[in-house]
Amino acid sequence: MFFTGFADEAGPTIENQIEAHKTLGWTNVEMRSLPEGNFAEVADDVWEAAFAKLEEAGIKVSSFGSAIGNWARPVTGDFAKDIEDLKRAIPRMKKCGCPIIRIMSWTNPDNAVPEDQWRREVLKRLTELSKIAEDGAVILGHENCSGWGGQSPQNIKEMFEEVRSPALKIIYDTGNPVAHGGSAWDWYEVCKPHTVYVHIKDGLPSGAGEARYTYPGEGDGMVREVLADLFESGYDGGLSIEPHMAAQVHLGTQAEGRDAFDTYVEYGRRLMRLVDEVKTS
Repeated sequence: MFFTGFADEAGPTIENQIEAHKTLGWTNVEMRSLPEGNFAEVADDVWEAAFAKLEEAGIKVSSFGSAIGNWARPVTGDFAKDIEDLKRAIPRMKKCGCPIIRIMSWTNPDNAVPEDQWRREVLKRLTELSKIAEDGAVILGHENCSGWGGQSPQNIKEMFEEVRSPALKIIYDTGNPVAHGGSAWDWYEVCKPHTVYVHIKDGLPSGAGEARYTYPGEGDGMVREVLADLFESGYDGGLSIEPHMAAQVHLGTQAEGRDAFDTYVEYGRRLMRLVDEVKTS
């Protein structure tokens, strides 16, 4: 097991992100955004410069936090963009030694298409992306978040029954059930057999589809219980923090100033303490 995180919640630049993980003593980072854009999408020269700085700092990339199928990409949108992103990301992942790229499964805003059509289109797209991932020997980590697959544990179950690809796995986010609804434990039990990587987030419900985010173990995400079960089951993958307390990058709330940096570092320290408590209890 290793610690990692979305360090763009500590600061926008690669220097900020490296500093945060150096402060925590962590040697992995989950790369999502740079000032120039998403890590999987930026121009080659921008990507190469950022990767060189990570290498120099001795920090490995544990996952690409891509925008493939995410909340900003509706099922009615151009699927070619997702294919392009994945094909661009795979050589970068190989160069980084990074096995996992985070994806979601396309939103359906204002019920633009009927439910059954949404389902069919998502499963078709996931099957195509999974074949590309298989050929590239990388893993698509579907987060239990936005899109068809994030609507319910039943949809996650159907997704794996239909796609049946060794390249499709789950990135389980402990905080998403708090905001998106449903029993956190029901979500976890369905996702667990397919889980390859874990996002640590926690919070308390504050309205439909919303949460007030907290430090790990202080909300309704059952973080302590999930960690205990993972460790008992022999989980040895990443625990990636995504605090959402000082910044929510996907909503355009950027990490700015020392407060965001300090909150991120404190979040990481609290998670390390929580893991020690769970392992010794």
